[in-house]
This record gives sequence, structure tokens and C-alpha cells, in this order.
Amino acid sequence: MYEKKPVGWKKHIDFVLLDFFLMHVSLVLGFLIRLGSGLLSLFRVYAASALLMSLAFFMVILFHEGYKNIMKRGPYAEFAALLKQTVIIALTTVLMLYLTKSAEDTSRISIVLTFILYICMSYAARLLFKNYLRSKMLSNTGDRSLIVICMEHNAEKFVERVKNTTYEMNISGIIIADKDLTGSEVAGIPVVSDLDGAAEYVCRSWVDEVFIGRETYISQREKIENFAHACSTMGITVHTMLFSLGEEGDTMFAERFAGFWVVSRSAAVVNSRDMIIKRCMDIAGGIVGCLLTVILTILVGPWIFIASPGPIFFAQQRVGRNGKPFKIYKFRSMYMDAEKRKAELMAKNKVQDGLMFKMDDDPRIIKGIGHLIRDLSIDEFPQFFNVLKGEMSLVGTRPPTMDEWEKYELHHRKRLAIKPGLTGMWQVSGRSSITDFEEIVRLDTQYIEDWSIGLDIKIIFKTILVVLKKDGAQ
Repeated sequence: MYEKKPVGWKKHIDFVLLDFFLMHVSLVLGFLIRLGSGLLSLFRVYAASALLMSLAFFMVILFHEGYKNIMKRGPYAEFAALLKQTVIIALTTVLMLYLTKSAEDTSRISIVLTFILYICMSYAARLLFKNYLRSKMLSNTGDRSLIVICMEHNAEKFVERVKNTTYEMNISGIIIADKDLTGSEVAGIPVVSDLDGAAEYVCRSWVDEVFIGRETYISQREKIENFAHACSTMGITVHTMLFSLGEEGDTMFAERFAGFWVVSRSAAVVNSRDMIIKRCMDIAGGIVGCLLTVILTILVGPWIFIASPGPIFFAQQRVGRNGKPFKIYKFRSMYMDAEKRKAELMAKNKVQDGLMFKMDDDPRIIKGIGHLIRDLSIDEFPQFFNVLKGEMSLVGTRPPTMDEWEKYELHHRKRLAIKPGLTGMWQVSGRSSITDFEEIVRLDTQYIEDWSIGLDIKIIFKTILVVLKKDGAQ
């Protein structure tokens, strides 16, 4: 019987429980330092703080991937990750204390002391625990026995990698598939059999699981299939490597598709929980933005019409996620013949190859109101309707026009792997000062590959600052 490995934060439940325990130790110490013997008389206040802090802790654990790649982080990266997680827990706790009206009874100094102590103790505990786990990996003293089957030419490298990444496993033996090296050693691990005698050896030995290298499976497929069937008959779990994440990146994964097991490859992989949160943020922001758009329509709509008779709103066909076309909405900031005049002005385009259009003192912009609503980014507000409809997101990449899309090269299309957004990485990194389209593509690609809810929130706040400063608007 095989116990499937947990994923996400559950994969590091040992670190989670360690942090949870130390947080409560810190809370007790914080109250004792501040209140001393008076703690018992204020037990109700302490209990309320402990409960709310616990809720805050698990809320942050669920929605903030603070334990991702924890074993790969060095001391500095670990401290930065712990500090970020602690600040979020502290802010969530303070908010909950305020909402439950418990803040008045709770000592602020106790709470501050609690999180200072927590950072110190948790940081030291994490470093010590990681050193223990790494020493366990190197000493090969896991609780489960693993047999590794690989080829002779890469056996040492392969075994070292397995040993350095599976602290719960004990590599008890190696089987070389393309040569009989029984009795020798590889990376300090004995070679216990050749492939022909592998089933017999496994039958007579302590073996919990078997791990087969990808190259071994390809070159010795028939023998490996027979051996795997024998292991299944004996009730032994067999893992067959499909690909190497270390070589291909974290964008490859195995899943079921149309009833088949497949290896999927993508620019970035996200989970349903984060996408639900992102969509909820879009809906909330979209509702507020649409209400503001209605108010702005009353204020600037007549002004636009008087300055340039015609529709107040401008609708244009744009290219959305993965090439799906949609209509984008804006307050009209240009004269009615702007699209026709664009071809005449292409020679003054600041962006090379015509993959975007940007120019100084664009004569198509309506004098007065057109420049004003662009400087204040008011012209973008009707796009909140696109956000509410699900065609756009609050944060994403700039949607190209149809003529820009037709000029895209292969690597440019990666920008469209996500929904287009009202704002994005390039908008908060210089806006109109960036005229190199390849730099825009690089920033958008970086956003896609590094995407997280935290990054979206950071970009939203940066966008607000950029707009208030009128930084680079055109």
C-alpha cells in the first residue's frame, strides 16, 4: 500500500506545526513579560488573542505559500520569507482583534513582543530543523527502504540527486540496468543486483519502493515493464521518472487528460484557489470601478461630446487571452478619425516594428479634455466593465490591437498566456518611458512566470502611486 505524498503546505506539515507551537510559546512569553503574574486574571483576554492569532495563522497558511521551496532557501531568503509571513499574520490578527472589539482589552506591547519573539524563535528553529533534515538526507537514514534502478554512466549523479531530495527515504540498494556490477558501490550505496535478478532480490529483501530512471525505462522498456509487473504482484510501489523538473523547470507536470495520463507543459502553473481569489478581486474591483465609471461619465461625458461631437465611449477590437478577440471600452480621448490617421503617423512611432503605438504630442488626442483624462488615466475606467465580464483582469498584460497581433513573433505570444489587465508589470516599471517592445515582453513574461496574489496586490498599489504622480502617462 502506498501513501500518496501531500502537496502544498501539507507537504511541510512539520514546519507548519513547529511554527504554530512557537507562535503560542511566543504569545505566552509576550503576555508574561508584559503582565507578569497578572496573566491569570486576564486569561479571557489571552484566550481571545490566542484563538484569533490561531485563525490568522491558518488563514495565512492557506492563502500564502510561505512554505514553498522551504528546503531550498538559504538563511537570508528564509529570514525574508519568515518576516513577510509574520507581518501578514500580525496584520490579520490586529484586524480580527479590532473587528471583534477585543483590541481595547489586549495589550499592544504584548502583541508586539509576541511577534518579535516569534520571528527570533521560528527563524532559529527553522534553520536548525533544516540542518537536521539535510543531515538525514546525507546520512541516508530514512524510515523507508528505496531501491534505485538507473544506467551505469549517470548512476552516481542520479543517486546523489535522489539522496539529496528524499530525507524520508533510505536508499538501500542500486540496480544497474545495462551492466552487472553487483557487489560494487555507487556514491556509497551497494549495487545489489542486475536487472535480470532484480525481481528475485526485491522479493527477498526489505524494499518499500522502487525508483526507475527515465533513460533506463526507454532503453530497457520490456525488461522494466516485466519487473514493474512483478513488483505490482508483490505489492511494492514503483515510481517511473517521466521527466526531470530540474532540467525542464516547474512548468511540467503529469495529469489525466481525456482519460489518458499525459505530461503537460505550460508557461506557468497556478492552482484553482489562487485563481478563485484573483477572480473575486476582479469582481470586487470591477463593481467599484463600474460605479466610479458611471459618476465619471456624468462629469466628463458632456465635456468630451462638446469638444469632439460623437460617442463618449470608444470600443475597439483587441486580442485577449490565448488569442481570443474581445471589445475593449474606453472614454474617447481622440478625435473621431483617429484610427484612419494612425497609418499616417506610424513614422513617428516610438516603438520599433510597430508592435505597439506610442508617440509624443499625438495630434489625434482631443485638445483639453483628451489630454486631461489621459494624464489622470480616466480614459481607462470603462475597462472595469471588461473586468466584470471576465474578459480582462485588474492586473495582467496590455491587450494588443488586431494589427499589432498580426506582427507578433512566436515568443511575443507568451504575453497572451493570461487575461489582459487594466495594469501590469510594464505599466508600473516606466509606462511610456519604455519604448522597446522586447523589454515590455520581458516584463510581461516575468509577471506570468512569477505570478502570485501578492504580486497582483503589489502592482495595484504601485499603479495607484504611478497614476497619482502622473508618472509617464500619455
